[in-house]
Amino acid sequence: MPSLTDSLHEQGRTPVTPAELPTADEAVAHTLLNCLLREVSAPEHQSVVADGRLLLRLPRRGVLLRVALRRTSLLGAHRFTGPVEEQRGDAWGAVDWRRLAEYTHDELALRTGVRNEEFLEQVASSHEAVDTALAGTRPTGPTDDRLSTYMRSEQSLLFGHRFHPTPKARTGDPRAWSAYAPEAGASFPLRHLAVRADLIAEEYADPSALAPLDRQRTDVPDGYRLLPAHPWQYETLREHPLLRAALERGDVLDLGPGGQPFAATASVRTLYDGETFLKFSLNVRITNCLRKNSSYELSGAVALTRVLAPALADLAERFPGNDMLREPAYRTLALPGPDGTPDRELFEGFGVIVREGLPRRLAPGATPLLAAAVADEYPSGPAHLSGLLAGADEQTALDWWTAYLDLLLPPVLAAYFDHGLVLEPHLQNVLICVDGEGRPVQVLFRDLEGTKLVPDHHEDTLGALPPEVAGPLTYDAQRGWDRVVYCLLVNHVAEVLAALADLYPRAEAALWGRVRVTLRAYSERFGCPPRLAALLAGVPLPAKANLLTRWERKADREAGYVRLPSPLAEDIQRDTTGGTR
Repeated sequence: MPSLTDSLHEQGRTPVTPAELPTADEAVAHTLLNCLLREVSAPEHQSVVADGRLLLRLPRRGVLLRVALRRTSLLGAHRFTGPVEEQRGDAWGAVDWRRLAEYTHDELALRTGVRNEEFLEQVASSHEAVDTALAGTRPTGPTDDRLSTYMRSEQSLLFGHRFHPTPKARTGDPRAWSAYAPEAGASFPLRHLAVRADLIAEEYADPSALAPLDRQRTDVPDGYRLLPAHPWQYETLREHPLLRAALERGDVLDLGPGGQPFAATASVRTLYDGETFLKFSLNVRITNCLRKNSSYELSGAVALTRVLAPALADLAERFPGNDMLREPAYRTLALPGPDGTPDRELFEGFGVIVREGLPRRLAPGATPLLAAAVADEYPSGPAHLSGLLAGADEQTALDWWTAYLDLLLPPVLAAYFDHGLVLEPHLQNVLICVDGEGRPVQVLFRDLEGTKLVPDHHEDTLGALPPEVAGPLTYDAQRGWDRVVYCLLVNHVAEVLAALADLYPRAEAALWGRVRVTLRAYSERFGCPPRLAALLAGVPLPAKANLLTRWERKADREAGYVRLPSPLAEDIQRDTTGGTR
């Protein structure tokens, strides 16, 4: 293989044209195939790349599949194109997404001994959502300002996680929830309730953190507190007997919709008005689970905001260009049930978490972009790498990549090794902030729900919290490390790298080489922790088993991992780049 130096001299190495958007049928079939390859067939040595195609066997179902490849991947995360086919005697015939879902269903039932009657319905739901999104009207052309560009990035994800079997599955009819869906460009006023002060539950790291909730309306009667609600959630819970009785008594007043419109971000339930993010509960299953704020998550967000302050300050000082959006308050409805304690369904169902807005943390002049939109397999918005690097040669792309790795990797590693802090920097939890030329100048982490503490580092802190709050805030050291490596390298770095390799196909090994250089520089500067030494030696990388977790209906916290061959080992880098790294 020619060296990187040789390739740079070849025609200036301008980017390849990005792939066109697939149909919903192709997108769903390719996503299922991604999951089967990663979690079933590749670990059992039932796949091979030959003659520009991937061949993949489902050994228990007795099916041999194939698909054409746009590009192979050192991590095994190949890019597919065209229909999936199955062998029928001596011939090959196309397999649609429904049949592929059935084959997946059969293989997993035979493999695990577990039945999942929901699976095919959830695949169909995801397909319907993708089809609806593709058929909808999407904004095109330039944006007017940084906020508009940012929101376009949040609302541009048409296909979802390409290694999740049902990435766009949601409860209900897509036509009903499209009014609140980010890919439909949803923006709407909140529903506002006025609640007697003694029926409000809230916590805060600082009293001023409640101001984003209280400023929504000025017509709240004395003795009442304002409780904003997601309108979709209000419709879901409005017939709850305790809420209906409270409305009839006047303990809760329905003030109706109003105030500044909020726009749906990629997570659907987190909304943004340009100043503050509000993370609501939704009794809607999205991908794996109901997206409601459990009581321990409400308290845990505020507890983590307090606990993490010294560590986040240290990381920001040592590694300029990174920060985290804190979650300093929550508020909810505490209507007592028959036993006198707050009704759990209403307490969790109306819980709203205040997350800091971008003005608090964003570097001056920077434009924030959702990392998942930057790294999307297909360019469906202005944040995509093909736009940021339009016309750039390969060397410019490599320089962009190095700058980004220098911002992203060190603070996440230091958080774990120095502070016992497990960040969850997957693509939907990170904002890439770029300057006017599209160069990365800052990373912002978000969503404390996935942030955990390693008990050995935080024994006193955890001991001071109620057990029901402290327990879910922890990972043991090994599970925490698997989570960090998966989110950081497999979910995030590998996917941004894949988007770069789509544009510069001969640069993939050099891109992985830059990852190794950044990891090694951190290791040499701060000592070489054994887990990092193993990573640099090329031990297999943990990839969350989304397909098997969904199939067995486990909580995300209980997800297992499969191990992927690592492109990071030094001898691999030497072999794949003709002697260069």
